[in-house]
Amino acid sequence: MAETPDPDDLLSLEEQIAAYQREFQGLDPQVEQVVSALSRLTRRMNVAYGRQSATLGISNSEWEVLKVLVLSGAPYRLGPGDLAKRLGLTPAAMTHRIDRMVNEGLVTRERDADNRVRVIVELTPDGREKWVEAMRQATVFEADLLQDLSSEERGALGEMLTRVLRRVEEDQPDAEGRLSDLD
Repeated sequence: MAETPDPDDLLSLEEQIAAYQREFQGLDPQVEQVVSALSRLTRRMNVAYGRQSATLGISNSEWEVLKVLVLSGAPYRLGPGDLAKRLGLTPAAMTHRIDRMVNEGLVTRERDADNRVRVIVELTPDGREKWVEAMRQATVFEADLLQDLSSEERGALGEMLTRVLRRVEEDQPDAEGRLSDLD
């Protein structure tokens, strides 16, 4: 079954901005160029990361769990509730994801020895190996993505995007949660 193309992708970025300006006179073309380019870039990057994850036999959602566990630091263990909160998932969705990952040998799920009520999810050596390989692949992809920018341009772009991100995080602190939280 073929994917439905994104309407934005049917036009070049310049054609899209021109069409928006034609239909909405209050549009700032510089702002629209930045926002539309970021949107298109994000979609394409997500597709590329998904393909890379698939070559490793993991999904993007499994990669996200592996990443959160690695970022938590050794011994790479968190409770399911902590994982769900950090990923913006419902507890039920997190349980389903953990079940799948336990079956694939990426994580273990055990009762906490100090608190038998609590469950701990821990990264396995295979899960860590998949994360490291995904990072290797992502590093190559990302270097290729930015190859046309000088070191100074990369630094400036990183600083500018971080500044924009901070503004969004300040203005919309709840935006990291589940989409239903925003309704």
